[in-house]
Amino acid sequence: MKTLIVALGFLTRLPMPRVEADEADFARAIRLYPVAGLAIGVIVAGAGWLGARVDPWTGALAALVAWVWATGGLHLDGLADLSDGLGAAHGDRSRLLAVMADPHIGSFGVTALAMQLLAKLVLLHALPPAAWAGVALIPAAARIGPLVWARMLPPLRAGGLGAMVASAVRPVDMIGWIAAALASGLLYPPLAVAPLVILTLSLWFRRKLRGVTGDVHGAGIELTETALLLAAALYALP
Repeated sequence: MKTLIVALGFLTRLPMPRVEADEADFARAIRLYPVAGLAIGVIVAGAGWLGARVDPWTGALAALVAWVWATGGLHLDGLADLSDGLGAAHGDRSRLLAVMADPHIGSFGVTALAMQLLAKLVLLHALPPAAWAGVALIPAAARIGPLVWARMLPPLRAGGLGAMVASAVRPVDMIGWIAAALASGLLYPPLAVAPLVILTLSLWFRRKLRGVTGDVHGAGIELTETALLLAAALYALP
């Protein structure tokens, strides 16, 4: 229960009871990131369903606002930092890390945020009313990504929480959640795309960055969510 509270407290803005937690607890919490994602998904789908009773654009906007609220913009911040780093680094790895660590946002980050939010809004609008139940599972599937990336890629910053997270992910955790995503795909086929998207991002992170940070995890979650929304929109086409 403590691990779940830590995962929910870290990834969501939901009120959680106060618990004493150290770095090891935060590292182990990664095993339950998909559960925290499911909580986010239920909030998003519920808001979207209620808003859609007015009209589809209201439903899409309500779902997007709920998405940003439920996560506190945590992963959007990672996407912005990664975009700024890639835009400014020009192949210089040390500069990439320095820019990503800078708390200020640059033009690349602003552009990435705008495009990401617009993409989610348009794709949410494209979904039929019957798709909201499937939308609830998208944030959960996307949060399988950090388990895979932490296991497959080295941390860009030596030591600290990144290294502990990598050791906290057991093969059974990674394989079990991937199997769950594939099984969910039997009920809602767009979810079966999640392992492919996560693997593709893993290969891209390795080639472009040669590792991961917390910002990279956040960016990967955002990109996976958008890819799954696109898959859902394509699946809904007549």
